[in-house]
Amino acid sequence: MTRPEDIAVTHEWIDQPEGRLQVTRAGAGGNPVVLLSGAGIDNARLSWARMIPALAADRAVFALDWPKQGGSIPWQGVADHDRLLRAVLTVLDHYALDQVDLVGLSQGGALSLATAIAHPDRVRRLVPIAPAGIISFPPVVHQLLWLTAKLPLLNQTLPSLMFRSRAGVERFVRSSLVPGPVDDFEQIVDDVMAEIARRGGSGSSDWQNSSIGLWRMRVDLRPQLHTIACPTLFIQGGADIGVAPRHTRAAAALVPGARLEIIEGAGHWVNRQEPERVNRLVVDFLA
Repeated sequence: MTRPEDIAVTHEWIDQPEGRLQVTRAGAGGNPVVLLSGAGIDNARLSWARMIPALAADRAVFALDWPKQGGSIPWQGVADHDRLLRAVLTVLDHYALDQVDLVGLSQGGALSLATAIAHPDRVRRLVPIAPAGIISFPPVVHQLLWLTAKLPLLNQTLPSLMFRSRAGVERFVRSSLVPGPVDDFEQIVDDVMAEIARRGGSGSSDWQNSSIGLWRMRVDLRPQLHTIACPTLFIQGGADIGVAPRHTRAAAALVPGARLEIIEGAGHWVNRQEPERVNRLVVDFLA
């Protein structure tokens, strides 16, 4: 077996009408796995820097930068739910991957679930980590979130002002993403700041902004979760304030035979806060 430290990582691009999709590749053979990162200031490196070497030791790994994120900048056009679902299929078709294992975080968790629902023949095993697309909000709160999604002042300008300094980024990472000890905290902050610079600011993604309607969520996968037939492992941080554990617990109960792992004390980026534990769970499950 190849040692993680010997894994070569390369970047490739798939041309699309709106821009280029960047795909990070590593490893070869085995059951191919596609990694789908979160929204906003996330990207493939931020989500999967610690997981790619663990998986690529004995299989081919493909990590996608969503449109308007990471190496998939610039991008002309709206990157909503349907477009991101097509981006996943584009990667599968481009590399002739008939069937893959999907691992997705947050927004990527929602798209991994959506792919398994819409294209069950393309997904062998599924690992949603703190997935979006499974949450609804009470009245008034929902309308306030809808308003936020509609106003660039609230979903772009103010977040960008909050992250103008390294101290602001550090506070956000600690409070919202990795609330516990992590051995590469400074590297995470560096990568977040690099993504903010690449995007020219911060803010919510097109997927986040378009997934919430005035009266209800436009992206709500819960009514279709019972149709997922592949083996599924949900992973959730017990201290996550982005996706509360109760939502993931309820979603896991809707997927036939699904398994749920709650990692106490971990936040939304549980895969970065507890990489060795999460990597072992994923490697063992996909094996």
